[in-house]
Amino acid sequence: MEASKDAASELESSMATIIKVFHKYSGDNCTLRKADLKALINNEMTHFIKKIKKKNILDKLFADLDQNGDLEIDFKEFIALIAMVTSACQEVITPSRNH
Repeated sequence: MEASKDAASELESSMATIIKVFHKYSGDNCTLRKADLKALINNEMTHFIKKIKKKNILDKLFADLDQNGDLEIDFKEFIALIAMVTSACQEVITPSRNH
């Protein structure tokens, strides 16, 4: 499949931003540790998620995301967070429509 030479769509640009933000916090090993996840959420998602201040909240979130139990969040596990937050915020962002 050949990539288009046209400018990226709004959705494609948003997807590229998600990838760039993940790598900004994940470092060379391309995974997030707890401190990395906390920094990413507290710096990049403040309008959608309250800042994480309590260790037990971070521990619970991290355990829920860390599906393979390796104590790191890889990109696929991170995308689960993005999907959950996007889904939860969809009703707030999108005006209700009468069907």
